[in-house]
Amino acid sequence: MTDKDVLDYFVKSGALLEGHFLLRSGLHSNRFFQAALVLQYPDIAEKLCAALAEKFAGVKIDTVLSPALGGLVVGQEVGRRLGTKAIFAEKENDGLVLRRGFKISKGEKILVAEDVVTKGGRVEQTVQLARSFGAEVVGIAVIVDRSAGDVKFDVPFKSLLKLHFDTFEPDKCPMCRNGIPAVKPGSK
Repeated sequence: MTDKDVLDYFVKSGALLEGHFLLRSGLHSNRFFQAALVLQYPDIAEKLCAALAEKFAGVKIDTVLSPALGGLVVGQEVGRRLGTKAIFAEKENDGLVLRRGFKISKGEKILVAEDVVTKGGRVEQTVQLARSFGAEVVGIAVIVDRSAGDVKFDVPFKSLLKLHFDTFEPDKCPMCRNGIPAVKPGSK
């Protein structure tokens, strides 16, 4: 699957938004990937996540772990394609926890799956959660890396699409200076 194919799925489904957005990272941007709008179509979700899973072919993976809410569908589809279980972590205060009876064992090989990464904060929290149980994180799979490869992790990090969209600190945001209200369409 090419970058153009991935971007076309986002554009055709209305999942690439334009405006003034407050990202989960605290940064502002004039573009936003609302991955839920593309992942609402199971046939497209299956294709995207199959291509993402393929990037980890041959890697020993026991479990796919995703941060809720954005990574849920990605983790489920990647896990299905890899033939592994797929679990998710939920927000609690500023961190992530396992609930619903999910468990991670010492030495378990974990692939972290997410929809979109800008600065990587939620993915890093997911990695640290897995490691807190003694698991080995073997990789990170993301549909869109909006840092265009600038975000770095200490394990293999693979995405279907790498794009750089401008982001701004709130005090340097040209849309704020022009009085355009910011919206937060993603997870809270």
